[in-house]
Amino acid sequence: MTASVKALNVKDKVAVVTGGGGVICSTMAKALAVHGVKTAILDLNLDAAQKVAAEIKAETGVESIGFSANVLNRESLEAAKKEINNQLGKIDYLINGAGGNAASATSKVEQMTPGDKLEDTFFGLQLDGFDKTFDLNFKGTLLPTLVFATDMVEKEKGGIVNISSMNSYRPLTRIPAYSASKAAINNFTQWLSVHFAKTGVRVNAIAPGFLLTNQNRFLLVDEKTGQSTPRGQKIMNGTPMGRYGVPEELTGTLLYLLSDWSEFITGIVIPVDGGFSAYSGV
Repeated sequence: MTASVKALNVKDKVAVVTGGGGVICSTMAKALAVHGVKTAILDLNLDAAQKVAAEIKAETGVESIGFSANVLNRESLEAAKKEINNQLGKIDYLINGAGGNAASATSKVEQMTPGDKLEDTFFGLQLDGFDKTFDLNFKGTLLPTLVFATDMVEKEKGGIVNISSMNSYRPLTRIPAYSASKAAINNFTQWLSVHFAKTGVRVNAIAPGFLLTNQNRFLLVDEKTGQSTPRGQKIMNGTPMGRYGVPEELTGTLLYLLSDWSEFITGIVIPVDGGFSAYSGV
């Protein structure tokens, strides 16, 4: 006899999505709502969070509420949790999507050569930029987990998905702080998955490849010609599928990691990268 296929078992669950006002995380929240997951959209920008929540409710009919919260301020997160519990119920899932990079932690040149101005190289990187980037990416994953995962531990069931990056495996030139902070998220994901393993709470991560967004478009596409910049062409050359990903292509992996389809999976980081991580360049 063929065994029956498990149900996703996500309907009517409650998910907190940090950075939910942005393109990637709002797309993730909308995809969860399609499957009946109630969402709390957290963002520094309250208008952006509420706009996404309103769109979700209008498009799916599933409850979604936008909140202003700072992932680097525990009191702010605890205040949001209180409201989420009051309005949506206990939390089942957490998507740690807030993150970013600082210009002052970005070098002007990709590789240092003799004769370069030191301020354009590694030596011109600013410590405050490193602090800002590490805080946003790593502490901005740590603090929401400290606040929102308590509901899951009490329920003895839940799922946390951290948003890493292919930079965590193969650091990109010019952005050492961002790459290193995402590598820290991978390590934290594994550590926490072991720590929580007997509580019923699973912890995994998604490592997106290259997506073309408003934040990086100016670096990857020549505005005058519409063609790839040299940096953008390097990405295309290193991605076997030969294109950028889109946010919607992250949602299947997200749903899988939160659902009962992956209930024996914890502590992994899944690349969604068009083959970038598998390709040697030859």
